This record gives sequence, structure tokens and C-alpha cells, in this order.
Amino acid sequence: MMQTQRKTMAQALIEFLKKQYVKRDGVEHPFFGGTWGIFGHGCIAGIGQALQQNPDFPYYQCKNEQAGVHIATAFAKAMNRMEAFACVSSIGPGATNMITGAATATINRIPVLLLPGDIFARRHVAPVLQQLESAQSQDISVNDAFKPVSRYWDRINRPDQLVCSVVEAMRVLTSPAHTGAVTLALPQDVQSEAWDYPQEMFEKRVWHISRPEPEREILAAAAEMIRSAKRPMVIAGGGVLYSEATAGLARFVAATGIPVGETQAGKGSLPFDHPQNLGAIGVTGTPGANLAARNADLVIAIGTRLSDFTTASKTAFQNPDVQFININVAEFDAFKHAGLPMIADARVAIERLQTAVSGYRVPEQYVDSICEWKSRWEKETDRLYNLRHGPPISQGEVIGVVNGLARPQDVVVCAAGSLPGDLHKLWRTREPNTYHLEYGYSCMGYEIAGGLGVKMADPSREVYVMVGDGSFLMMSSEIATSIQEGYKLNIIVLDNHGFSSIGGLSQSIGSGGFGTDYRHRSGSGQLDGERIPIDFVALCRGVGATAVRARTREDLKQAIEAMKTEKRTSAVVIEVDKEMRVPGYESWWDVPIAEVSESESVRAARAAYEEAVKKERHHEITVQKR
Repeated sequence: MMQTQRKTMAQALIEFLKKQYVKRDGVEHPFFGGTWGIFGHGCIAGIGQALQQNPDFPYYQCKNEQAGVHIATAFAKAMNRMEAFACVSSIGPGATNMITGAATATINRIPVLLLPGDIFARRHVAPVLQQLESAQSQDISVNDAFKPVSRYWDRINRPDQLVCSVVEAMRVLTSPAHTGAVTLALPQDVQSEAWDYPQEMFEKRVWHISRPEPEREILAAAAEMIRSAKRPMVIAGGGVLYSEATAGLARFVAATGIPVGETQAGKGSLPFDHPQNLGAIGVTGTPGANLAARNADLVIAIGTRLSDFTTASKTAFQNPDVQFININVAEFDAFKHAGLPMIADARVAIERLQTAVSGYRVPEQYVDSICEWKSRWEKETDRLYNLRHGPPISQGEVIGVVNGLARPQDVVVCAAGSLPGDLHKLWRTREPNTYHLEYGYSCMGYEIAGGLGVKMADPSREVYVMVGDGSFLMMSSEIATSIQEGYKLNIIVLDNHGFSSIGGLSQSIGSGGFGTDYRHRSGSGQLDGERIPIDFVALCRGVGATAVRARTREDLKQAIEAMKTEKRTSAVVIEVDKEMRVPGYESWWDVPIAEVSESESVRAARAAYEEAVKKERHHEITVQKR
């Protein structure tokens, strides 16, 4: 006779999560580190009670449900997707607060389990507090909004449904190809209902994370394409880091001489000073990487989804004979740009490719070009690091100061605004997983919450959260959480009096930065009056951090040195000159401009746009030679 345990649905769920393990390359460990969330009437009597009974499955209290998901996402990213958190919320606004976090996780292919409370499954008490009513269906709630931003979605309307649903949830969470946000909507009455669950549900379960091998025929075709190439290049994406393929990539490109351009997610795949590392590629790329891309006859894309920032809106690759080899665990990404699809683990694929092309090297003339591009970029980085502009100083100088004082193992965290582009170009990474940029969704407000998740993944490392004033104002609340949990962050707030990134974009399209500064409304009816004075130091101190304002380069250095000796989260606020921007190099981004306008500047920008857009390529319909 089958043995059972009588538990509430919520108790059974937490007990199940505690027993889930993952294993890769012989290393086994628990998959979940606990739960983030905020309790409300839609979860306190169910999940809340279950968590109270399981102190070995820690509950962490965030200050905003969206931030809780960002913390979980950053943690999982820092752990190369081998560990994760669950996130719990009440029904209604607590649940919908998590939707932005869900989109962030799914777009970046990062595992996070979302457990929003839901409306009553027994409907006669409806409408309950915070319920969205529908005249067309009683089987709908705000949690249906999670469907498009979740890799897997289910609503547990009966306690026995949990048995099947949690296994499917784990299948998706532990899939290298299909992971992202998984949402299990939990009606508040069902959370508290009991059922006789099978004992097997609560036994240890190990999920094996495989390393798929490339198909022999595809590998042979890829090797032939590489051997025939005169100007090949590698694009290193986040998959290089997640598969822990950095050492293999370094060996492969050193042996072949093939240069590498790094995406935002892939930055740190090679040390910045590796001879084949040309640095950032795409819209926010370096001149060398973008020139290599422009002339490449073969692009080996490893673990990247080839977003518009990487491909410069399909203008990056201009060689009429360019071909693509796409190494990816996800079939969806492997077929992009009509590339040769090598559906395989990045580390294994790189190792097999190196053997298959043994003896191949790029032409010496190409090697000389790589060396020249690399040398020029290092000089340009040094120039931007040492402009001695202002005060207020330039953003590039702030990056240089922080980079120069950080240890090789320390981590920089950022997500939105103009900082990600400048960091992508300028930050000198020396070890893998020390450059943590959320740029798949570029979600404002991610930075401080993300920094906390990174710190929890490895408390021995200093975490430098670099955040613009706009993003800081959206979600600074998790400073209080870092104090509460005892995880120290180093926060550098760059005060440029508004939204610098979109302001610069507005200027470039002829709109003059409209609506992007923090200014009072003037008599003209527009936001073009005096600047709004915001005391970011006081804001940081008000939620528990130590904080100072730096006015000069030397002030900033002293503040960062002082941060290293602090035991709790500390912040330095520095004004930067948003008009002193880091240039763009050999690249373009498609931002459509008004086709007709009364503004002369907009008409001029439109004329330039019409010329630039002609360079966009349709790689998907190109028949490639094999």
C-alpha cells in the first residue's frame, strides 16, 4: 500500500522544494536557497505558515516584490543557473509587482520560481479583496498576466494537482535551454487545504544537468567552415559563462588566433588582456570588435541570442559572404541568422571544435590587425579613464576609478541607463562572473536588488553597484534589506539630474532631450524649469547605509577606499557631466525617427536614419554555403 503524508498544499510544496537537488560534472547540491517575499492575506495562512515550520528553508523579507524577484534572478545568474530562489507574494498588487521581475528572468534565461497567491478556487466568496472580476469568465485573475513572461505557468486549483505540477516546474527550471520564470499560482484557500500526499514526493530528487554533445555531421561541417575562413571571429555570449566554458574558449582562440567580441551577458568570458579579446561587440562595442565583425567571413556565435545590440540592428556583419555557426543549447537560438545550428553545450562544443580544427590558424595579416585594434583600444580606454574633466567629472572617469580600485574577483553590477554601454566598453574584466549586467531586459531598479543577490552568491567578494540617479529612485528600498540580512554592498550613485541615456538618444534623433531632465514645470507648461535638488546621501542614510558625497576624482577614490573597511552597505554619490559621453564606435542602432516633422533637427536625423537603415541585412533568408 502506498505510504502517504497528510499535509496542506503549501506544506507539501515547501517540503518538496527542500528535497530538490541538481548535479553537473559530478557536483551535487540543493537547488533552492530559500524563499523571498512579502506576506499578505493571500499567502500568510498557507505558504507563510509552511515557511514558519521549515526554518531550514529560509524566508527572506524583501521590501518590494519586484525587487525580491530581481534578487533571486541575480543570485541564480551569479551561480551559473545551478541554484535558485523561490519568490512568494500575496494576491493582487503583491503578485503583479512580480511580473516585471518575471519578464527580467525569462528574457535573460534565468531560473526563478514564482508563487503568487491567487483568488479563491471555491468561488462563492468572490469577489474577494483585490480580485479582478471578469464578466466573461470566472477562471481568470491578475495572475494570468504572468503567462506571456513565464516559461511555465500553472494554477493549483486542487491540492492533488500539486504532485504533477511541481515536477513540470522543476523540469523547466533546471533546463539549460528552456529555463526562466516558472509561475505556480496558488489560490489562497487551496494553500491551506490538506491531502494525503505520496511519500515519494518528499524524497530526495536529483536533477542531472546534461552537457549535450554536438552532432558528428554538424561538427564536421563547422570544422570545414572554420578551416576555410580567412577572417573568422567568435561572439561570446552568456552561455559561455553558464556552461563554465571560459577556460576552453581561451585555449581554443589562443590555438587558432580567432578574435573574440563579448556580448553584455558574455563579458568576462576572457580576461580583458587576453590577446584575442577585442572586447565589447555591437551597439556598445569597441572599434576593433565591430571592425572585425564588419569584415568577418565567418561568425562563431557561442551561447548568444544575437539581440539587436549585439548585431547592431543587423548592420554589424557586412561581408556579403559571411556565414554563421551558432553554438547553443537552445534550438531557437541555434537557427538564427540562417546559421549552422550546433545544438550543444558550449564547453563540450568548444572542446570538440578545437580537436576538429587542430593545426588551423588565422592568417598572419589578420593577427596583426587584431593586435593593432587591441592596442588602440587599450590606449583609448586609458584616455577615457584619465580625462580629468570637470568637476563634475565624466562617467568614464568614474568607471576607471572604480575599476582601478576593485580586486580581480570583485563584481560590478548594473542594468539600465547610459552606464551599461559605457561599462560594456570600458570595464576591464579579469575573472569570469565579475561583470554582472542585466541587459536582456535592461530593467531600471534592478541594480541594488541584483547586487544583493550577487553578494549572497559569494559573500567573500566585494560587490560594486553602479547605478544612475533615475534607476536609484525607482528601487532603492533593498538597501534596507541588505542591512537587515547583513550583506554589505558598495553603491556608487551617479547623479546626472535625470535620464541621461534616453536624453542622449533624444538629442540624437533631433528631440533635444525632451522630458528627460529632473526639472520643475515652468511657465511654458514643459518640464524645463530649475533643476530639482535631490539629496541622495540623505536617502541612503535614511534606509540604513553610510553615505557621503564626492565632488572630485580624489574624493571618489577616498570614498571607495573607505567603503572597503565598512562592515555594512555604504554609498558614495557623485555628480557627473552627462554631456561628456563615451563615444560610440563603428556601430549603429535602429531607433525609428519621425518620417515627417516640423522640426528641422528631426528632419535631419530622419535623413541620416534613412541612409543608415539601408545597411540592415536579412541574414535569416540568406542561403549559406556549407
